[in-house]
Amino acid sequence: MRRLILLTVMWLPLLAMAQYKSQVWCPDNGDGTYTNPVINADYSDPDVCVGASGEDYYMTASSFQCTPGLPILHSKDLVNWEIINYALGNLYEGDDALLAHFSSKPQHGNGVWAPSIRYHNGWYYIYWGDPDFGVMMVKTQDPAGEWTKPVCVIKGEGYIDTCPLWEDDGEDQSSDGRCYLVNGWANSRSKYASVLTVREMSADGMRPVGQPVIVFDGNGTENRTCEGPKFYKRDGWYWIMCPAGGVPSGFQLAMRSKSPYGPYEHKIVLQQGKTNINGPHQGGWIHTKYGEDWFLHFQDKEAYGRVVHLNPVDWSTGWPVMGSLTPDPSRGGEGSNYTGEPVTTWRKPQTTKRPNDQTTNPQESDEFNDTKLGLQWQWHGNYDEKFGTATAFGTYRIYNYKLSEGWKNFWEVPNMLLQKTPADEFTVTTKLRFTSKADGQFGGLIMMGLDYSALVVKRVGKEFQLVQMTCKDADKGKQQTETVLATLKPTAEDKTDYKPGIHEDIYLRLRVSNAEAGAPHGGKPMVQFAYSLNGKKFQDCGELFQMRQGKWIGAKFGFISAETNSKADRGWVDADWIRIH
Repeated sequence: MRRLILLTVMWLPLLAMAQYKSQVWCPDNGDGTYTNPVINADYSDPDVCVGASGEDYYMTASSFQCTPGLPILHSKDLVNWEIINYALGNLYEGDDALLAHFSSKPQHGNGVWAPSIRYHNGWYYIYWGDPDFGVMMVKTQDPAGEWTKPVCVIKGEGYIDTCPLWEDDGEDQSSDGRCYLVNGWANSRSKYASVLTVREMSADGMRPVGQPVIVFDGNGTENRTCEGPKFYKRDGWYWIMCPAGGVPSGFQLAMRSKSPYGPYEHKIVLQQGKTNINGPHQGGWIHTKYGEDWFLHFQDKEAYGRVVHLNPVDWSTGWPVMGSLTPDPSRGGEGSNYTGEPVTTWRKPQTTKRPNDQTTNPQESDEFNDTKLGLQWQWHGNYDEKFGTATAFGTYRIYNYKLSEGWKNFWEVPNMLLQKTPADEFTVTTKLRFTSKADGQFGGLIMMGLDYSALVVKRVGKEFQLVQMTCKDADKGKQQTETVLATLKPTAEDKTDYKPGIHEDIYLRLRVSNAEAGAPHGGKPMVQFAYSLNGKKFQDCGELFQMRQGKWIGAKFGFISAETNSKADRGWVDADWIRIH
């Protein structure tokens, strides 16, 4: 017993270290309730499943061109989440042709669209549609462990938002284990959209064995832009749950049929109503071991991306009404004529009792003391070891990226090391050292989107300049502007190096404020930069910058490190730490 107590005490610090508590957004109120969003960050198109134990929940989300891709988040109560893994490395390792396609420059908005995650027969599966190449799949027996290389189970353009259904995963255990797949279509590739199709797959989910059947058509109706379907079976009914009506202003549909191929009757089960939570839709339904039902979905907050909400689900009407039940005037408001409105604060899902000190949130701050990159970070394109790597010195090194001849802005840069914004208002402070080997090299802190602004240290001769680099409509090839804010003397010069480097230690900061916090679309988030030479006294600098979302993703912040000289030895940024408060 004494040894057991000793081992327990030894493990306590490790358990405490594993829990990250955000200083800027925590949904768990500590009194048995939560406040939405449960993740105030851009986990677009979330889907969720119950793990083998019945007590673990796993979530994934769209990652588009960012790598590693397909984030895996874990929770015990659907409120407290942490990032535990990624299911994808680079896009697409194992296929040389596709890997080459994604490895040249960032493929903004391409890659991983609207995945689904399912547990079936001892395996966890993730399916997603890559609109340019087809239906992709990875699987594992341990979500925190290694996932298989991606496999294309259906080749072709236009497939998006795919979700499998194995019948024997439902309540009807007498079924023969047949597998079906539902998907939407990308108008940008197929030149049609707002339809959902179902087809039969092989029992292992690896290949189609039937032709697609259109089971729902939202064209010409309020249900236009129906997409993002999820497939379930309950009480002998096949259920497809999907968003419709558009991303920022749409609603959630549920549809049911006695056959996987329809016809389906449908009903709006969640909409904004009188709340300020716009476009509540597209996510995953969860039935817990305690008999409760919940729905995780996103809200589009423009520059902040698509944040994750949790709503209760009520089946008493025979339909999965989500949020708080509200009479539907268009249907008389009686009997089953109810729709749902999203909740702001609600009681937490029932779960095994957990101590309050296990409240946890997705990771943000990073001391860079590990030899592995923190899970909050993603590169803006397929990773190459020349982008950067961990060091043994308690820093993370990001090498200068060689900009192309005639470059205009950072839209072409894949080695930006970025993470999602964690709240409506927050401050980011980083300590870094910039080492330059040649004129024109620079590195610093950036808020990246379709528009971006960066505060960087740039070498000019034997000195450094503090420069704000800003671009509007970077995706359209517009030229960035540069404003010199200060001239800095180097803090160190290495004269023993055969190619001398000049070093600059500096603290950089960006502060996000929201002039209209609480507005339906998140207001107008503004960025103010600041810097310090001693880490104590900071001076605001540069012009205010209005954040803007990226291509299908929210704005992201982190590090930029680049140069214009194709022949010079690379300079680099050593990030000592970054803290979000």
